[in-house]
Amino acid sequence: MGIVAGLDSSPDFTRIVVCDADTGAVLRQGYAPHPMEGAESAGGRPSDVDPQAWLLSLGEAAGGGLLEGVQAIGVSSQQNAVVPLDSQGNTVRPAMVGGDKRAQVAAADLIDAVGGREAWAQAVGCVPQAAQPVTKLRWLAKNEPDAAARTAVLLQAHDWLVWQLLGRPVRRTTDRGGASGTGYWSAATGAYRPDLVELALGHQAMLPEVIGPSDAAGTTPEGLLISAGTGETMAAALGLGIGHGDAVVSLGASGSVMAVHHEALVDQSGMITSLADATGMHLPVVTTLNAVRTLRGAAELIGAPDLEALSDLAMKSTPGSHGLVMLPYLEGERTPNLPHTAGTLAGLRRESMKPEHFARAAFEGMLCGLADALDVLRGRGVEVRRIFLLGAAAELSAVQAAAPALFGAQVVVPQPADYAAIGAARQAAWALGASQGTLDPRTPPAWQGAAAQVLDPGEELAVGQAVRQQYVSVREQTHPGAFRG
Repeated sequence: MGIVAGLDSSPDFTRIVVCDADTGAVLRQGYAPHPMEGAESAGGRPSDVDPQAWLLSLGEAAGGGLLEGVQAIGVSSQQNAVVPLDSQGNTVRPAMVGGDKRAQVAAADLIDAVGGREAWAQAVGCVPQAAQPVTKLRWLAKNEPDAAARTAVLLQAHDWLVWQLLGRPVRRTTDRGGASGTGYWSAATGAYRPDLVELALGHQAMLPEVIGPSDAAGTTPEGLLISAGTGETMAAALGLGIGHGDAVVSLGASGSVMAVHHEALVDQSGMITSLADATGMHLPVVTTLNAVRTLRGAAELIGAPDLEALSDLAMKSTPGSHGLVMLPYLEGERTPNLPHTAGTLAGLRRESMKPEHFARAAFEGMLCGLADALDVLRGRGVEVRRIFLLGAAAELSAVQAAAPALFGAQVVVPQPADYAAIGAARQAAWALGASQGTLDPRTPPAWQGAAAQVLDPGEELAVGQAVRQQYVSVREQTHPGAFRG
């Protein structure tokens, strides 16, 4: 079929991969950081960004003839960014990006205005959080009413980039994946909730048309096909090649568990965020507030210089950490919903008070917390046969030794790669093939899977499940009914 490109515009940089459209083999790549101006937020990144910065780094990353011969481009971009435009298509103010802690009060306002968490879960499959576009609109209406009043069109980062690449046409598009994270589109019904936009912003605004997974957003004057684009999470899932029966556990400071499912899950407790994927399926997501931050805290407490040293120490202990159990709720917790709690260390005995047992308990506590999140999905009928483990901590020997038996499934640790950019390229190949009649518009192209290490629980399964039960017992004693409340 030829060659295609995938472009991932993350919060910090643009990455471009050029791939063989048939096999997915990466032929060339480009990279450029976003030019950053202005004061940084507390998290080290600005909360407001001029979207032109994304275009500047895109141009730089694509330099040197990188896109020569490319027939189609897919765009992946950071989720949760909102680009408010006026009726002429100009930005009303800089894009609102990232976690955006300033919108926390707005999130609480919105939850109350619609009648609580359950009402939101029913309406759009998720409960508003500070990062979400719908919450940012509420903040805008309250704090910058003039800018809110001039806002006529709402785009996300990948919508805006696709629109720019196409020369700013009258038609503006998005995809199911991106739309499902806005807080005003429901993955269950496949429809916008303009009433929620009006509730947040104070008036209606034009929303992009949601097109199908293999549809093209358009073609540039030079004949370059641009696919629908999607959010980074959905693009990474497409790049990894995850499908039915697969889950992805991401180990960041906080953790997330997502899985491919055939239907949207409405969760009254609000623990499940019901996203759509980039293939026509669904991506229910459950997050934990405490993943690698648990390990970093443990390393600091016992004076381990880094996480590798903590892992080496943990490997000197044995499964079950000599009875030590850590509930890693250091920042409170979302799964289970215990926002004001603290962590717990149980099982202290003279023989268990050794650094290696504490180190092992930190790893087991982190992984058991993520296993709780997996069980939230399993409890709703989501099949989990294998688990992709992502993040730098997935390479640690203590994680790899414990995860398969604690999760009760085969664990796949993919080699580090630009999976979001690769997923965007795979989407471009799909749209190109569908437009030429060479690919089924319902099935993405079969690309070679990610190179990965595969870990099976094997004979350790029974031991792992005993450790898990020890953790669950402590959790139930300390926070009775936390998952039933």
